[in-house]
Amino acid sequence: MTGDLTSLIEQHQKDIWEWKQKESQWVRDKNQLDGNKLIIEELSTKLIEMGKINLLHKELNGKLQTRLTEVEEDNKKLAKQIQDLTTSRKFGDGTH
Repeated sequence: MTGDLTSLIEQHQKDIWEWKQKESQWVRDKNQLDGNKLIIEELSTKLIEMGKINLLHKELNGKLQTRLTEVEEDNKKLAKQIQDLTTSRKFGDGTH
C-alpha cells in the first residue's frame, strides 16, 4: 500500500508539473496575443489618421489644380492681350 501511495504521489507531482508547464505556455501565448492586439490597434489608428491626411491632401490638390487652371487661363488671356497690343502698334496705330 505504501508503494501505491508513493506511486500515486509521484504521478500527481508529474501531473502538477505538466499543468504548470501548460499554464506557463498559456501565459506566454496570452502575453504575445495581448502584445499583437496592441500593435494592431496602434496600426489601425495610424492607418485611419493616414487616410484622413490623404483625404486632406486630395482636397488641397484639387484646389491647387483648380487654381492652376485659372492661372493658366489668365496667362493665355494676358498673352493674347499682349499679342493684340503688339500687333495693333506695329500695324494699326500709325506710330511707326
